[in-house]
Amino acid sequence: MNPAMNPAMNPVVNPVVKELYFDEVEVGARGVSPPRTVTEADIDTFADLTGDHTPVHTDEAYARTTPFGTRVAHGLLGLSLADGLKSRSDLRFVPGMSLGWTWDFTGPIKIDDTVQVRFHVASARLSRSRPGWGILVLPAEMRNQHGEVVQRGEHRLMIPCSPGFAPAAAGDAP
Repeated sequence: MNPAMNPAMNPVVNPVVKELYFDEVEVGARGVSPPRTVTEADIDTFADLTGDHTPVHTDEAYARTTPFGTRVAHGLLGLSLADGLKSRSDLRFVPGMSLGWTWDFTGPIKIDDTVQVRFHVASARLSRSRPGWGILVLPAEMRNQHGEVVQRGEHRLMIPCSPGFAPAAAGDAP
């Protein structure tokens, strides 16, 4: 088991939260992630991993001359954190396939900011191309410890229906 997902080593992971199949998800359901503090090491590691050593992310002296006044996290680091935090929220889904993100970087994520993701199920429909699967649209916001939205957007996610699920025929609906 990945140590970060071991509840004994990471108390913010709640192993009791049930992962929902598509047919168990209700439109309007809301999820909130645990908080996560972004560290200097996170930013440095992301820069090394991606090769993006742009000075606003890696050089404090340079970053002080920018409108941010200090080093900031890469926007894509924020999106990556949002995806991971969403998967540890109080609303979870059986693993499926990401169909894509539409995402905006609306404010800086600074070293030692604590971020949290809030999202909801805006829509749900059965897949037309993959029987037994459904597609969720999940608008989300990432906020910092001051309540400021630093990133926002929408995730499209395809997840399986529960085993044995049979959608009602058009004539069967009340």
